[in-house]
Amino acid sequence: QVQLVESGGGLVQPGESLTLSCQASGGLFSLYSMGWYRQVPGKRRELVATMPTGGYAKYGDSVKGRFTISRDDAKKSVYLRMDSLNPEDTAVYYCHSELSIIRGGIADSPLEVWGPGTLVTVSS
Repeated sequence: QVQLVESGGGLVQPGESLTLSCQASGGLFSLYSMGWYRQVPGKRRELVATMPTGGYAKYGDSVKGRFTISRDDAKKSVYLRMDSLNPEDTAVYYCHSELSIIRGGIADSPLEVWGPGTLVTVSS
């Protein structure tokens, strides 16, 4: 079963930087997109950044110019570099991927996979 595992969350002060990592593992699969969402209690999960395979990154309005997404497809990994963090960035950050599991050389229908989440706290 495909799993996404995040790392890199923690406590930082306003203005500091942090990088999140996420790696997909478990069987043979084809990645269509990898990205990040975040959620605070009482609010909807929102897009932070996403990058389709071979395509361009898309960012949420609140993080444009401060966050940078990148992928390493050889490692089946996605990263989120977060600069100029502020308290409003405090949230649980979830890794997300749309992928197809490959069975007998044939790709199944695409499905969405989520990581368990990693907490980022920005506070002085």
